[in-house]
Amino acid sequence: MLFIAGFSWRGPNDRRVDITGKSAVTVGTYRPVEVTMKKAIGPITAGLAAFVLLCGCGSPDTNGPVTSVNAQSSRSSAETAQTSAASPNSAAASVPSTTAPTSTTPKPAANGTALAAVARLSVKGRAPKTGYTRAQFGQAWFDADHNGCDTRNDILRQDLKSKQMANACKVLAGTLAPDPYTGTSIRFVYGGSSEVDIDHVVALSDAWQKGAAGWPAGKRLAIANDPLNLLAVDASTNRSKGDGDTATWLPPNKAFRCTYVARQVAVKGKYGLWVTAAERDAMVRVLTACPTMALPGQGSAPTIAVLPRAANPPAPQPAPVPAPAPAPAPAQPGNGATALCNDGTYSFAAHHQGACSRHGGVKVFYK
Repeated sequence: MLFIAGFSWRGPNDRRVDITGKSAVTVGTYRPVEVTMKKAIGPITAGLAAFVLLCGCGSPDTNGPVTSVNAQSSRSSAETAQTSAASPNSAAASVPSTTAPTSTTPKPAANGTALAAVARLSVKGRAPKTGYTRAQFGQAWFDADHNGCDTRNDILRQDLKSKQMANACKVLAGTLAPDPYTGTSIRFVYGGSSEVDIDHVVALSDAWQKGAAGWPAGKRLAIANDPLNLLAVDASTNRSKGDGDTATWLPPNKAFRCTYVARQVAVKGKYGLWVTAAERDAMVRVLTACPTMALPGQGSAPTIAVLPRAANPPAPQPAPVPAPAPAPAPAQPGNGATALCNDGTYSFAAHHQGACSRHGGVKVFYK
């Protein structure tokens, strides 16, 4: 749109439009009908209109209202003012926040916790199972603490409730309440169906593959009978565990998992067994859910057990002494005597009866 002073023409509806600057003209296909100045200025007006069209200063609209450049300028100024007024908020919105982001770095594990102890375990690969047998860990349920009771009955007395005893050692019946692996109660009866096992928390086969294969016999005997490594548990669940470690098996009872893994960490730390990378990661994952879980104490059981003495073999029997050979009969004298008497005389009796009867008896018969 453009202001042109001193000119007027008729609009499309045949009405006079003043273009002296007091009203606006819509640039379009208008035809001049009356010029208030000299006709010589008409060509100038047409040229200016053409110039406006070519420069794109206006938008043709034959039906819309006529607006002035001043009005548009005012509107632009208002919009600029609004933009300026809004700009502080926009600038404020674009300013990055100075609030420090919340740190996601986990806190270091506290001393004395099972989680902290995991970091002290050596990490290596699993060694071959070659050569493993249960016998490599010594006599089953050996009385390692020398209290007169085998280890199995020691653990049954420790873990069962409402026990019935045959004597100071042997448990006849009792209740495992609750079973740590399932959370249920299990009745134990000696001689009945095997419903309660004594589990090695760190399986002996797992220990063999993570260091125990190179141990002396006394150390293997110790870990097999250490109360730290033993629990009375549900038999069927224990057998599903096999020789699994933390990475491959956890108790179905989720409430016991932190305690279970803490025991494994304690046993492996006490005996210097290593863990695999996957096992370590699994231990950390479980214990992160209970970061204050204390590491169980090592207990009083030594890491080297005194091996049982072999039964003394029976003393070898002395070789039998051969009976002495009988003394050879003295040579018969040539005087025809039939016997030698004890007094050194000879008897010439034809029969043994009565020979040497007066000479102290017969010493030797010659015939």
